[in-house]
Amino acid sequence: MNILIVKLSAIGDVIHTLPALAALRRCYPVADITWVVEEASADLLAGHPALNRVIVSRRKTWMKEIRRGRIAAPLKEMHAFFKALRSRPYDLVIDFHGLLKSAVIVAASRGRRKLGYDSMQEFSGLFYDEKIPEEMGKHAVDRYLDFVRHLAGGLDGRNAACPKGPPEFTITVDEQERRRVAALLDEHAEILLPAKTDRPGEAERGKCFVAINPVAFWETKLWEEEKFAELCDHIRVELGIGVVLTAGEAGPLDRIRSRMKTEAVNLGGRTTLRELACLYRQAVLLVTTDSGPMHLAAAMGTPVVALFGPTDPARTGPYGPGHRIIRRELPCMPCFRKHCEDPRCMTEISVNEVFSAVKEMIGK
Repeated sequence: MNILIVKLSAIGDVIHTLPALAALRRCYPVADITWVVEEASADLLAGHPALNRVIVSRRKTWMKEIRRGRIAAPLKEMHAFFKALRSRPYDLVIDFHGLLKSAVIVAASRGRRKLGYDSMQEFSGLFYDEKIPEEMGKHAVDRYLDFVRHLAGGLDGRNAACPKGPPEFTITVDEQERRRVAALLDEHAEILLPAKTDRPGEAERGKCFVAINPVAFWETKLWEEEKFAELCDHIRVELGIGVVLTAGEAGPLDRIRSRMKTEAVNLGGRTTLRELACLYRQAVLLVTTDSGPMHLAAAMGTPVVALFGPTDPARTGPYGPGHRIIRRELPCMPCFRKHCEDPRCMTEISVNEVFSAVKEMIGK
């Protein structure tokens, strides 16, 4: 049996689909499973034990090149992409994405059984021959697992083949990546204090820092950089723990460090996604905006203090127990707006409130 998964982006969405992949593999242990993903999130799927093949769409790169007048190379890559997509007959195609860009891939795959949501978002439902309801009140992880429940005999979960037990978030990290992360931490050994332990010789430097992710794609999800700087100083001075700043680029982290009175490690732009996963696994906890790194840390089992504004943590918050959500209760929330002239939902979150949550979670 050949199965095609279509979940293109973003980082958090791909992470939320991993438990459905694991459950799908348990339902179809000998199936050949292919996943189509965009390049920004492809690193998360490398070496996944439940996948037979990953096909990477470079759609955004192709569009950029075409807009610049460079047409030949993108068209050649697109032809190779669709050739790889259609290189085998699919018995089942599941569109976890539910947008036009994913539905087009579903149609191009020529799958025998095409499964998606009945929401008709961007008219994607026109491309499926089998649909399930999209219950937006559920967390994304559970919504995606509904596909497997449907395939196993019903959304009520009574069938013995339905997913059971806690969701599995498998992200592979190889030895080279672990060594790379260890080397990055070793560069800043003087900042990262040894973890406290009752027995000598058991301190692990990698376990004695708080990771901070201050960035997000939406401006309405951002917390003020001066507040992040103040929070980092509190963690360093009052808790005596190292601080590691993470992001895809160094710019915002440089500004935060410039506002700090103490030191912090800036790893902006210095890690791949899987190296970042390895780094978060070693952190005491992560303080973060609503973003892909938030979901990455939660998937690695690291406690998360998440600052939420325009979005709904019940739908896309850090999955699982042991996390802390900090948000204002305002009449306009959640608005899901990417731009706002008065983002009170974020600006009214205080440093003391966040630091109290950090201190309490570290104490536990």
